[in-house]
Amino acid sequence: MAKFDLKTAHRDVYSGREGVIALVEVPPLKYLAIDGEGDPNTATDYTDAVTALFSLAYAIKFASKASARDFAVGPLEGLWRSDDLGAFRRREKGSWQWTMLIAQPDWIREEQLADAAESARKKRKGTPHLERVRLITLTEGLSAQVLHVGSYDDEGPILARLHDEYLPQQDLAPRGDHHEVYLGDPKRTVPEKLKTLLRQPVERIGGVRAS
Repeated sequence: MAKFDLKTAHRDVYSGREGVIALVEVPPLKYLAIDGEGDPNTATDYTDAVTALFSLAYAIKFASKASARDFAVGPLEGLWRSDDLGAFRRREKGSWQWTMLIAQPDWIREEQLADAAESARKKRKGTPHLERVRLITLTEGLSAQVLHVGSYDDEGPILARLHDEYLPQQDLAPRGDHHEVYLGDPKRTVPEKLKTLLRQPVERIGGVRAS
């Protein structure tokens, strides 16, 4: 049985060169998603939300594999928003709102999520927030993306360059949430070697979509 891997199927949107900002066209992708707010380093709600997300991602994967459609569970991703975009560069994490994500193959449906939630409740009694996870399709389209290598807290300078230099130079403006794809595991990787894709959907200044 061949194992489907979203990172391979969409290699251009799941890879990049360190420090090099590039434009990519992100196709509509399906995700498990859960919302919350607050500092991800200190908020219990964040830890519980990510646990629920991975519990369901693996339950869906094993059920799909049993039906002869195996796939690799994707990396954790996050949409981040704040009333003040500068809060990201200043790392004022208490004001952040987030939607944590794990991408899914396009064949996954609502009924599979419901079955996975029931299975996870039985196997992992006491896991909070399973009912908050939903299935969404995200259409980001044209986006500016760059690979950051290092601590999450060191993202400020590259984000400043992206928003204050690159976008104006390209006659682009931000559109939608700041998106991060975590290619490294912070539990197994030292901070200075963590790899994170930083993505910002964009549009032409004046409202015309770039092409």
